[in-house]
Amino acid sequence: MSASPVENDVPAIFTYDQDPASCFLQVEQELNLKLADLLFQDPVKYVYNPLLYAWDPHEHYVRTYCQSKKEVLFLGMNPGPFGMAQTGVPFGEVKHVRDWLCIAGQVHKPKLEHPKRPIRGFDCPNSEVSGARFWGFFKSLCGQPETFFRHCFVHNHCPLIFMNQSGKNLTPTDLPKSQRDKLLDICDETLCQVVKTLGVKMVIGVGRFSEQRARKALAIEGLEVQVKGIMHPSPRNPQANKGWDSVVRAQLQELGILPLLTK
Repeated sequence: MSASPVENDVPAIFTYDQDPASCFLQVEQELNLKLADLLFQDPVKYVYNPLLYAWDPHEHYVRTYCQSKKEVLFLGMNPGPFGMAQTGVPFGEVKHVRDWLCIAGQVHKPKLEHPKRPIRGFDCPNSEVSGARFWGFFKSLCGQPETFFRHCFVHNHCPLIFMNQSGKNLTPTDLPKSQRDKLLDICDETLCQVVKTLGVKMVIGVGRFSEQRARKALAIEGLEVQVKGIMHPSPRNPQANKGWDSVVRAQLQELGILPLLTK
């Protein structure tokens, strides 16, 4: 296999009313159309887009928790194989999505599936550490998801998951420069649309990549939006394994947004 096209069965773009959830979903459907034109070469052999095969729970997530404008947008990099890849929800570790966020929906299969990275949806037996840490922290802090989503929302800069021939997960930074730049430019444009659609005042990058990408994209667009960052909860990050909750609580306290998460 010399190249991996993005799946092209893009959900139809509908004419929505002007509520934030519908506008947000329309922005994502337009993103899907742009991504469908991309072709990825080595080392990428498999590309999953959960905004296609897991659109049902993703739409449930957006329509449930994006009913109003948002002051703060938490921004991840791209889906993990046991998180959003399975549930269609950013940092979407199955148990927290199902039991705390109470999101459900039908998850189909990507057109081309790596045998070592099957999509099982909400039947996935694996727990994504990053997602469990992320939503577990906000569950402990906020109590109810409605408290978190009153002022905040969670979104990924890029919705695609990349794998090499062996099934190893590749991040956007692992792509060859020409492919990476084209992909990230499209995702930057979409991020700016999301920020404008939701009336976001602060973007908080979860990890340095998301923070730096948001700062660049919003500056180019001329949007006067604060961009800050918090530590990524990935187990690959040694610091995150030494008490991510306490570190992130202190970071959010310093950013002055803890009151938004506890009222």
